[in-house]
Amino acid sequence: MHFSEYIEYDAVGLAHLIKSGQVSAQEVQQLARQAILAVNPTLNALVGELFEEALPSSTTEPFAGVPFAIKDYSIHAAGVRIGMGTRLTGEGIVFPHDTELMARFKQAGLVTLGRTATPEFAFNATTEPLANGPTHNPWDPSRSPGGSSGGSAALVAARAIPVAHGTDGAGSYSCCMVWTGWTQDNTGTYPTWTGFRRTPLRSWH
Repeated sequence: MHFSEYIEYDAVGLAHLIKSGQVSAQEVQQLARQAILAVNPTLNALVGELFEEALPSSTTEPFAGVPFAIKDYSIHAAGVRIGMGTRLTGEGIVFPHDTELMARFKQAGLVTLGRTATPEFAFNATTEPLANGPTHNPWDPSRSPGGSSGGSAALVAARAIPVAHGTDGAGSYSCCMVWTGWTQDNTGTYPTWTGFRRTPLRSWH
């Protein structure tokens, strides 16, 4: 699979390709890693480095092999640091267990590659924590991708990964969807690409 093909598929499409044997989960993961590493110097969407190894997940469930990232807030995986966008946690808090949502992501087969940026305690409409520095919008790096799920929104909007974890306690997900060129259907929950160009940053593929 070439980058030009990878970026055209959403999570459902990639899952189908993997399940049908048209592409391997390892190949898709490698493409995602390369894409993230290519855009992150501009976006600053990651917290820390990519995980050396993806978090273990189901290889038989519907989204087996699909690249994924978790917001550095409100969710944690066993043995993985969580910083919540603040310097108060130092190098981050490590829990010995998964949250229920993290466990479900793993059960679904999503392949978690890293953590994404959030403002301090997810309490801002832009993602500019002192702990990690500002995250930039892939459509225009001089602008913010919104908050508080800015890191996840930026990586998905740049087509580096097809799906990422976000939260929406007070518009933290909806705001980022709008600021990075997504739309919502009438349920307010499902993003689509209707009416927008597919990829803001093309230099990496």
